[in-house]
Amino acid sequence: MSVHPIEILRFNTCGSVDDGKSTLIGRLLYDSKNLMEDQIEALERSADITGGGQINLANLTDGLRAEREQGITIDVAYRYFATPRRKFIVADTPGHVQYTRNMVTGASTANLSVVLVDARLGVIEQTRRHSYIAALLGIPHVVFAVNKMDLVDWKEERFLEIRDDIEAFLPKLGVLKDVKFIPISALNGDNVVDASVHTPWYQGPTLLGHLETVHIASDWDLTTFRMPVQWVNRPNNPKDHALHDFRGLSGQIARGLVKTGQQVMVLPAGIKTTIKKIWTYDGLVAEAFAPQSVTLCLQHDIDVSRGDMIVDLDNLPGMDTELRAHVCWINQRPLQRGKKYFLKHAAQTVQAVITSLDNRTNIQTFEPESEPSELTMNGIGEIHLRTSKPLIFDGYATNRLTGSFILIEQGSNQTVGAGMLFPPTEPVKPEYQDFAI
Repeated sequence: MSVHPIEILRFNTCGSVDDGKSTLIGRLLYDSKNLMEDQIEALERSADITGGGQINLANLTDGLRAEREQGITIDVAYRYFATPRRKFIVADTPGHVQYTRNMVTGASTANLSVVLVDARLGVIEQTRRHSYIAALLGIPHVVFAVNKMDLVDWKEERFLEIRDDIEAFLPKLGVLKDVKFIPISALNGDNVVDASVHTPWYQGPTLLGHLETVHIASDWDLTTFRMPVQWVNRPNNPKDHALHDFRGLSGQIARGLVKTGQQVMVLPAGIKTTIKKIWTYDGLVAEAFAPQSVTLCLQHDIDVSRGDMIVDLDNLPGMDTELRAHVCWINQRPLQRGKKYFLKHAAQTVQAVITSLDNRTNIQTFEPESEPSELTMNGIGEIHLRTSKPLIFDGYATNRLTGSFILIEQGSNQTVGAGMLFPPTEPVKPEYQDFAI
């Protein structure tokens, strides 16, 4: 009998301060029996016990002293748990406006985002901001968990009112396709792991039930191959004949699949060659696919270095120094036209200058404000930039790995912006493609 590998779902929680994100993750871990006995005993022994003798489940993710003292989440906390159906990697991200940059970090690799909404407060600015960021980051699945329903007496009318408010602005976000609404109480566990007796009017799945069954197999595009080269692998081991002259190109497959014998092109050189061998941690394989990390051996000895990209011959990416992108600004010093930054894209870092700040998004209306003078912290806008070296890229909507970048401030080396590239205006036209071998 063949054994199928269990899928891994990466998801994050977001929303405003005190919406119950950390408590929700604690409840998921606690009720799904994913805590060790010593973890439960440590929680019970600690001073972090709320009135009524309830364990403060938020402390399973809020480990910093400052987080526990203030009752807020500051840093991104990652937790791992599993059920018989699926494995999970969850990022507990902060809700405070000041830590929006941490929310962007935690959500950047997520398959699914859980946006919590306080049933008493309804849709507020952070709800809109985090929903917009989730759409901007291309997260394919979103759950709006209406929390603290016990504090509004489990009224169906309140749940439907919040759902209608959210559905009113969803069309403005553009790319959210799979959206779910679930009424919950993270503190008491209603509709988190087990169905609640308080919501006979809700016929949908529990949060964990949805996380276990949401379809993610098609989230990875397996049609067009991309692999940025991270490392030229030369062991040079004189004691091992197989490794003495070994030369492979290591990296993570960003898109598509690759097979032995497949014709590929190495960019920016534009030289064509064939895949000779595919090595993984488990040894030689006949084919590999995103997001596996592999080492490729090519049929011909081509000059390839870190930052180059191996692609298939169909649907070539773009290559340009003039780029257009959305950017989430995450630094207290504002983004301004004409300023130079380091731009890290895939496996390479180049210098870049902001040539224009085209617009800034109004979070209340989701409408663009044309030609602002600057983009302040937590601002989202569209920019044009020029790089010192051509980037090989896809549009972010097509590929999250080859279509994203970060901006780094020169001097301080602080990450100041997260960018999502627009699609290239035309595919790459390699200068040396006539010299194919």
